Amino acid sequence: MTTKPKAKKFRIRRNTPAPGAAPGGSEAARNEPPSHRFTGEAPTPEMPATQPVHPTHPAQPSQTARPTAAQPTAHQAQAAPQPSTAPSPQQAQPAPQAGAAMPPDQEIDAIKREGLTGRQLRMARRMAQKNGLAATSDYDAVRLLRANGLDPFQRTNMLELVVPDGNGNGNGDDGGRVQLPQTMPMGGNTLPSTEMQTQSPAEKRAREIREIQKDIAKRRRRRLALLFARLSVFVFLPTLLTGWYFFAIATPMYATKSEFLILQADNAGGSGIGSFLSGTQFATNQDSIATQSFLASKDAMVRLDQDEGFKEHFADPSIDPIQRLPENPTNEQAYSLYKKYVKVGYDPTEGVIRMEVSAADPEVSARFSEALISYAEQRVDDLSQRKREDQMGDARIGLEKARKERREAQAKLVELQEGSVIDPEGLISSLRSQISNVQIQLQEKELQLAALEDNLRPNRARVEGVKGDVRRLKELQAQLEAKMTNATAGESSLAQKTALIQMAQADLATADLLMQSSLQTLKQTELEANRQVRYLTTSVEPVASQDPSYPRAFEDTLLAFLIFSGIYLLISLTASILREQVSS
Repeated sequence: MTTKPKAKKFRIRRNTPAPGAAPGGSEAARNEPPSHRFTGEAPTPEMPATQPVHPTHPAQPSQTARPTAAQPTAHQAQAAPQPSTAPSPQQAQPAPQAGAAMPPDQEIDAIKREGLTGRQLRMARRMAQKNGLAATSDYDAVRLLRANGLDPFQRTNMLELVVPDGNGNGNGDDGGRVQLPQTMPMGGNTLPSTEMQTQSPAEKRAREIREIQKDIAKRRRRRLALLFARLSVFVFLPTLLTGWYFFAIATPMYATKSEFLILQADNAGGSGIGSFLSGTQFATNQDSIATQSFLASKDAMVRLDQDEGFKEHFADPSIDPIQRLPENPTNEQAYSLYKKYVKVGYDPTEGVIRMEVSAADPEVSARFSEALISYAEQRVDDLSQRKREDQMGDARIGLEKARKERREAQAKLVELQEGSVIDPEGLISSLRSQISNVQIQLQEKELQLAALEDNLRPNRARVEGVKGDVRRLKELQAQLEAKMTNATAGESSLAQKTALIQMAQADLATADLLMQSSLQTLKQTELEANRQVRYLTTSVEPVASQDPSYPRAFEDTLLAFLIFSGIYLLISLTASILREQVSS
């Protein structure tokens, strides 16, 4: 850390006492300049006190330049033991007139004759650079500094943090420029302060600490006052206005509470997973959610306004302006107020729908609640009725289709049976049995004929009769076999007719099975439809309240205070973060 260069303070007395008047007693200590007393440097006897130095004539080396204690002149080294006031050789040089201006070369030569040390020249060069003076050499730097009224050989103290001004009060507006010693005006108290002599370092430190503590306390009080002002504007005042509205202006609202649930019909013949869920809240979960959504929808608000006059009630001038609807409100405006005063909740664990309706009149509130419950019951019936009708319609369509197919199969079978044997299978079995009987009789006759022919003298009449029977049985057998194998002219064979009739009979049996299945499906659908019927049961009837439920003045005011406090805290944190980011 670097500080601005600062000049020492000098006080030059106009009248110098006689050489023997003040040999160095207490009077001399009181009259010595403060700069010597504070810095620890003894006043040199060679310093002229009777001739003032004007800041506008810096080219007087005999008056402004004072040899340092580290390098005294030769005359001073000889005259040091003798307390004499004789000037040194440098001070004895004739000074130019006040109005005369010396050329720069002569000023530099005069400075060179002063016998300045290398350290002093380097100090002058650094000071010229700090003050922005373009010096060509060290001696030129000394000249420029003196021309600007600066002491080139000033010793700066790093602890001096206040740059003195022209009046010596440390608060000057000269930009920290160091001035040469000036003459003190006559009159007034020019004695040095005794404050530093009367206070010890510990007392001074304690006094500074007290001042710092007072300053910190003052700043804390100021910050607390500003904080209280901000809180008053952004938190306390809005909370006060909100509480005033809730306690004094808000119109009391009467709430009517009701509870209802949706039940399912008893499961008379159900099976499977559905039978386990029947009778629980999971069976009607979707219907309950749909009913809740309907009660909180704009459709319910429009029906309530058409039937009970919802807009007209809340547009009454007796209601405060914040809760009142404007004149001729739109459906959107009424719906925003409807969502505020009609609260519907569904508990999935119990399956209960809870509804709370608020209005400025308790009777109106109860009437609104009853109307909404009736709307919900109609909607539940519509939901289940459509499902039942869809299922029954599909079952009836399937039954009609099975009946039609059965009729077609019966008509085809009748068509095949017309003009032919009614029972082809019976006829075939009869022919087969006849052929079998004929064959048995034929075998018996053949055996009888063989027995007759085995006699030595068979009876010819009996033999001829048995042969005739054998011939007739063979002819009958051939005719029966022809009926079985051959077809009459222009007609299908009996086997083809039998196959077609069998196919028609199979189609008819299939149609009968389909019709029976359709009938069974219809019966099951009817049972399922009856089981899917939903019933809205009101467990808590709406009853008009006698005391207003809203507004809850204290709770609402406290909530407003918390909201305003949170908003202020968020804004303060955001502003602090932004301020820190900008400052970094």
